[in-house]
Amino acid sequence: MSKSILHVVTNVSRYKDVDEPTGLWLGELTHAYDEFEKQGYIQDIVSPNGGKTPIEPKSLGALVADKSVKAREDDQAFMTLLANTHKPSDINWQDYDVIYYTGGHGVMWDFLDNPELQEITKNIYEKGGIVSSVCHGYCGLLNVRLSNGKRLIDGKKLTGFAWSEEILAGVAKKIPYNAEELAKEYGADYEKALIPFAPHVVQDGNLITGQNPFSAKKTALEIIEALEKT
Repeated sequence: MSKSILHVVTNVSRYKDVDEPTGLWLGELTHAYDEFEKQGYIQDIVSPNGGKTPIEPKSLGALVADKSVKAREDDQAFMTLLANTHKPSDINWQDYDVIYYTGGHGVMWDFLDNPELQEITKNIYEKGGIVSSVCHGYCGLLNVRLSNGKRLIDGKKLTGFAWSEEILAGVAKKIPYNAEELAKEYGADYEKALIPFAPHVVQDGNLITGQNPFSAKKTALEIIEALEKT
């Protein structure tokens, strides 16, 4: 039976305090989507409110919009999916083997405290499915609590966009919190690559996380390897 992936994307289109555009970092979705598609996996896309996910303009820039991004940007059927994402109440968590949280700075606002997505994530994790994220996507994992009351990330190795990368990207003063510090405060064993923006993936059981936009494909390949073992 084919495996099923639930991608999570943001609905937030602007930084809250500086009124600049943000949204989904498109490559963090497309690089994974491409790899899962090669495997014939079923893929759905959900967002906290359903409907349209805005795309971070910087993710379409010449230096980062590679063949994968450009092909999906020109794919009308795919862009229609992004304009009509599922809302959490549409989702039956039992249908999915993996939940994959994408990034882009918008997620820092709408991933952190969404009880419906947290419940879906908890249930997938506790049934032995894979919980995964890339870049800022780990903001969606920070407040997930398991049935025993503990945070999912407590005592777990993980990675995500580093504070040093926020500084280098010039956005440290625009964002609402330091996700790396929160992860550590909530008990995670946070890891990062020695070199900022280098691809880096961490696996701890059925928790698989990638550090930055350049880690999405590698994260997807780790997920595929884990799925093929089950």
